[in-house]
Amino acid sequence: MFRPGKREHIAVVGAGVAGLVAALECAMRGAEVEVLERAPILGARACSWLAGGMLAPWCERESAEPAVMERGQLALEWWPRHFPDTVQRGTLVVAPPRDESEIARFARRTQAHVAVDALGIAGLEPDLAGRFQRGLFFPREAHLDPRRALAALAGALEDLGVVLRFSVEADPQALVADTVLDCRGFAARETLPGLRGVRGEMVIVRAPGVTLSRPVRFLHPRFPLYIVPRAGAHFMIGATMIESEHPGPPTVRSAMELLNAAFTLHPAFGEAEIVELDADLRPAFPDNLPRLTRQGRVLSLNGLFRHGFLLSPALAREAADLILPRKEVRYDLDHQW
Repeated sequence: MFRPGKREHIAVVGAGVAGLVAALECAMRGAEVEVLERAPILGARACSWLAGGMLAPWCERESAEPAVMERGQLALEWWPRHFPDTVQRGTLVVAPPRDESEIARFARRTQAHVAVDALGIAGLEPDLAGRFQRGLFFPREAHLDPRRALAALAGALEDLGVVLRFSVEADPQALVADTVLDCRGFAARETLPGLRGVRGEMVIVRAPGVTLSRPVRFLHPRFPLYIVPRAGAHFMIGATMIESEHPGPPTVRSAMELLNAAFTLHPAFGEAEIVELDADLRPAFPDNLPRLTRQGRVLSLNGLFRHGFLLSPALAREAADLILPRKEVRYDLDHQW
């Protein structure tokens, strides 16, 4: 615990989004922080690298507990402050005509949306004009490019004097520090009872023939998906949720379902170039809610499931509150104090 007059030494194990955000929260409060990562480079073995980067607390309420929506709203304040390239243009939800009942179901389970008709959809996304008759618009939601965001966080940490050590297999219980933050994700399964891996597969395509300005969720009873725009006419198409801890590459079935659904959303995706096809395991507890768990000097931050970028600010702040008094140094990614 924090002792007046002494800088708290905090070792963070894991350089995924949870670890980097927690490290930044602690460093901004004056702690001496180091980050230890088993991979040789940033993102090489982190499911954060394959994330969609959607900051969509109200959309996620469709399948998540109220706590995800409530805690996730902090992300809409936190990310723009620390990553100025966060894009806040909302989320559009649509469904094919034969499945328009899915729109009503989604609306009943979520909040903070407005109904849009064909004209409204066309106004939001001209490339989808004439393709859908009904939808929902969540104007307050946002998205970001996870890979650029992780790199920006790493740079901000280095500017604050935080040391990032790669290719280090660290045992949290054996580290010498006042507090150890264990943010290893699924790699911590042997020390966290109930932690499981939920397999997710995604595709990144380059589609110059498609223009979207915000994430689009495409509701389908068999394979719902989301498409998130990125720079250079790239789009992330995701993501499956399979109760499996198989670590292998994506299956043909999953790739076909994701690509077929994207093609249904807009036929121009049929001419897209497949840039990347990958899979990883999301760490989750049985209730799919994250947990802070203390074992002596080790505080575990884990179980963010599919909500890593959405929930990491809230969980990191809660972890920092347990370790340090709330004394935050203002800092932005333009390196201005």
